Amino acid sequence: MQPSAPLLLLISAPSGAGKTTVCQHLLAANPGLSRAVTCTTRPPRPGEKDGVDYHFVEEAAFGREVLAGGFLEYASVYGRSYGTRKSEVIDKLNQGQDVLLTVDVQGVATIQAQASRDTLLKRSLVTLFLTPSTLQILEERLRRRGTDSEEVCRQRLAVARHEIDQWHRFDYLILSTTITEDVRRAQCIYEAEKLRSTRCSPQLMEPSSATQIPERPGIRTDAGLRSISR
Repeated sequence: MQPSAPLLLLISAPSGAGKTTVCQHLLAANPGLSRAVTCTTRPPRPGEKDGVDYHFVEEAAFGREVLAGGFLEYASVYGRSYGTRKSEVIDKLNQGQDVLLTVDVQGVATIQAQASRDTLLKRSLVTLFLTPSTLQILEERLRRRGTDSEEVCRQRLAVARHEIDQWHRFDYLILSTTITEDVRRAQCIYEAEKLRSTRCSPQLMEPSSATQIPERPGIRTDAGLRSISR
């Protein structure tokens, strides 16, 4: 892929829509894309590693970071706190790395607000919302995976209704069909954003004899280009 300014790709989806799977495929397919590790106050689950799956922190330490303005976004989910350190994201972007974040719609709104005041974030930010076409399909997926109680399923569906209502606040919308198709569409979005002219490195736009359009006898190239642009 040609050189371009780094991306901050935010993917949001209601629980059960398949964002974790899509993100795993994107990370595997794109060496220049890395995940920002989220901080959480919940205890590690079996097999999870600190600094790899999450940064596991105490509630008091999390609160101090909130007060210090250290998080790009943070939220409380089912009694546990989650947040993305601003320093980790900014450092990766400054190093030219593309960054992938999975956050809820509230987190996306928070980052969008910060991006409006931060040139690097504003230039890098791309938002994508993934959801099944109906709540019925989402409910079927939640129940099929069998990891939540009936009460938790109802809670997740109630939250999902609110999240889906926010789809118009995102740059892109993917109506989930199959894993293969969801991944293909997300990959297309990623590649297209990397090709935006506004992200091209300045050196790519410098004129050189190798890239100049040769003029044909009797034809003014600049006039021809002006004609085409009209």
